[in-house]
Amino acid sequence: MRWLTDIEAGKVLCLHCRKLHPLSCRTCGRCGSALHQRRPHAIALSWSFSIASMIFLVPANLLPMMIVISFVGKDPATIMDGIIYFFQSGSYGIALVIFVASVFVPVFKVTVLIYLLLIVHFKWHERARFGLRLYRVIHFIGKWSMLDIFVVALMVGLVQFKGLATIVTGPAAIAFAMVVIMTMLATESFDTRLMFDTQNQT
Repeated sequence: MRWLTDIEAGKVLCLHCRKLHPLSCRTCGRCGSALHQRRPHAIALSWSFSIASMIFLVPANLLPMMIVISFVGKDPATIMDGIIYFFQSGSYGIALVIFVASVFVPVFKVTVLIYLLLIVHFKWHERARFGLRLYRVIHFIGKWSMLDIFVVALMVGLVQFKGLATIVTGPAAIAFAMVVIMTMLATESFDTRLMFDTQNQT
């Protein structure tokens, strides 16, 4: 299947207000933004943010996410420690939420981003439409990426409220937040039209 792209139609789309203009226009007539045929430096930015997110994934999973301070001492816990603890204590729902939000979603987003970049790089024409569907999925779930941080913040509040112990966030929380930010920036930097440009080059 072959699509007519904006380049072939002689049009340029404003990325801010979505108004179509003739290819000769350089400034949007509606919102005044600069017009670009494709998002500037989209591939380089997406690669950079994706690689940065992969780097931050390591400390996010290996360093303590939270540290429980009680009368018996300090007990640091990583993300997997928390998942195992809640699973063994019978809180399967919380364990599932933490696993999905902290492990599955970040790894899935980074994997999809790398896959989309490979589609553009290697001109995998037949995979462009599937890649677009994956992009829509990771764009949608991006807003839920900070769910794990919310769970940790909720636990900190509950435990301190009951006076049982004190929980402080560990260094993994910062790394995890950076993973979320980097994947969001990589998603927003990626221009999905590049996959279809690849297809129309054949």
